Amino acid sequence: MTCVNIRPATPEDIGLIFDFVCELAVYEKARQQVTTNEKHLHEGLFGVRPRAYSLICEVDDEPAGFAVYFYNFSTWLGKYGLFLEDLYISPQFRGLGAGKGLLQHLARQAVAEGCGRLEWNVLDWNEPAIDFYESCGALAMREWLGYRLQGDALSTFAAGE
Repeated sequence: MTCVNIRPATPEDIGLIFDFVCELAVYEKARQQVTTNEKHLHEGLFGVRPRAYSLICEVDDEPAGFAVYFYNFSTWLGKYGLFLEDLYISPQFRGLGAGKGLLQHLARQAVAEGCGRLEWNVLDWNEPAIDFYESCGALAMREWLGYRLQGDALSTFAAGE
């Protein structure tokens, strides 16, 4: 019988988290876009004022995947929510309940903390993930488009140019 364990990440997990980030980027065909390193991840997840949090998923005591999340706020609900930035399970552990375990862990946390929702994004070509999320009861927010300012565009806009 497979044993799935979800636990909060610790600073000692930073190398593992970085490896999972890189695996996820390769899966999403975007490895060249990973510009972080273990030091930056450590500061963001375990520094003086962490604003993001991570979970480690283990299958039979082997690291199988991770999740990174942070809190957002809905003015319409007047409640905080959890935003799932990344959820990744290594290929050899898929289909064993690890991804579902991570998602349910976060759902239970959101409910326990009085959050109004749990949200995330998924690439439109990632049919296995879309199928998985929909099998959990999640609904695609098709009427909303995501926008992003980053890099030079962010700096230029911030400077008022």
